[in-house]
Amino acid sequence: MKPLETRGRSRIILWALLAVALVLYGFPFLYLVLTSFKTPLDAIAVPPSVWPKVWTLDNYVAALSREGVPAALINSVVTAVISTILSLVLAVPAAYAITRFRTPSGRVFIVAALVTRMVPTIAVGAPLVEIMRNLGITDTSFGLALAHTTISLPLSIWLMASFFEAVPDELSEAAEVDGCNRLQAMWRVVLPVVSGGLAVTAIFAFLASWNEFLFALLLTSVRAQTTPVVIANFQSQFGLDWGGMTALAAVYSIPVILLTLFLQRHIVAGLTLGAVKG
Repeated sequence: MKPLETRGRSRIILWALLAVALVLYGFPFLYLVLTSFKTPLDAIAVPPSVWPKVWTLDNYVAALSREGVPAALINSVVTAVISTILSLVLAVPAAYAITRFRTPSGRVFIVAALVTRMVPTIAVGAPLVEIMRNLGITDTSFGLALAHTTISLPLSIWLMASFFEAVPDELSEAAEVDGCNRLQAMWRVVLPVVSGGLAVTAIFAFLASWNEFLFALLLTSVRAQTTPVVIANFQSQFGLDWGGMTALAAVYSIPVILLTLFLQRHIVAGLTLGAVKG
């Protein structure tokens, strides 16, 4: 009975810790959503209240009808999709080559890719602006997507490498015996096996672009401005427009939530695949 009692206590402690983590992570978002339904005076009341005294949709109507907001939402989607595609197109063959050839230079490359994640974004912001200006792609969704790819690509390579490592070499070798070259073996045999890993990598790459603020602020002005920059510019005659900011932020979080729910099964499969060496 003692082992069962110990196991039961451990499970209770685990669920308690999960509940605490859920509250810590979930409460800020819940407070944001509730604030989006408050009146302007209620949103800036001191001390603040969690629940709206009067529920209203005026913040959503005002935020979505504000000039530049619909275009910014479209720009965010276009930029994030382009950045995600670029990250996958570059990361998949790079990670596959590293895991299949296993050369010393490949290991050095993947470590170097991780090191680039340690460089602060602000350190490369100014030179990147100059490079984009010389190429004539500032204030464009494609130029911003390229900048976002520099953020997501190192992590994408690492994630895909861990997923490819879980696939036995015999699988691709069998495909090559059947007449496939390495590229065909990767495309027709290995990639379907790591589809869950592709979903995980795609979501991380999408989020890296969707939530990015600094490059969007430096590289865009009007045409390609994304929603995070627009949210930061919400002002009223009394200061920050908290109701409009929280309303637009709540709307902006919906696509990511829906994408995660839609790919949930693939995400779980991908995390399981990457955790176990085949």
